[in-house]
Amino acid sequence: MPAMIAPSILAADFSNLKAAIDMINDSEADWFHVDVMDGVFVPNISFGFPVMKTLQTHAKKMLDVHLMIIDPDKYIEDFKKAGANVLAVHYEVCRNLHRTIQAIKHHGMKASVAINPHTPISALTDIINDVDIVLVMSVNPGFGGQKFIQHTFDKVLRLKQLIIESSSKAKIEIDGGVDLDNALPLIRAGADILVAGNTVFSSPNPRETIKFLKDPL
Repeated sequence: MPAMIAPSILAADFSNLKAAIDMINDSEADWFHVDVMDGVFVPNISFGFPVMKTLQTHAKKMLDVHLMIIDPDKYIEDFKKAGANVLAVHYEVCRNLHRTIQAIKHHGMKASVAINPHTPISALTDIINDVDIVLVMSVNPGFGGQKFIQHTFDKVLRLKQLIIESSSKAKIEIDGGVDLDNALPLIRAGADILVAGNTVFSSPNPRETIKFLKDPL
């Protein structure tokens, strides 16, 4: 079954953001992936609500928003108003993850929990039936263009097993270093959604790259 593809807008040319949005709209991509960083949880700062407003206005596909920020509970309603359809919060920063997940769902968004490379799959045991998506970071969060962490394959296999054993309906999303070489092994391991930034936007033909990532068989 083809994977869902969510190109990361962080890797786009921001001097011509509208062209990048139009390309994704016209491609076989399923979602826009939007990375929001605060310079505290991760050592980088990205865009916030002004860019979200642009996306909300022009994007014709779902906005998959990944919050790499501390205290995300303060902004759940704001991101809903800014057009988020999926909202990912990090396991590592949520004091009461179940409450945060319920708040995301209360505002009509799909609830996603993101885990850093060092966070074990076992940490998700008590939340796996409450989330719609688990976003597995396959690089250390904060910067694009990093090398894919090979241990991710084993992590995806273990996560898929947990989902099956728990009768969970959660989807597995992979973010970081996804490219033309590892897309198929990730899908075979159990990934449902692939986030791709540099692989898409540095490609001479981004639409064809998205098409290949979606179904690399």
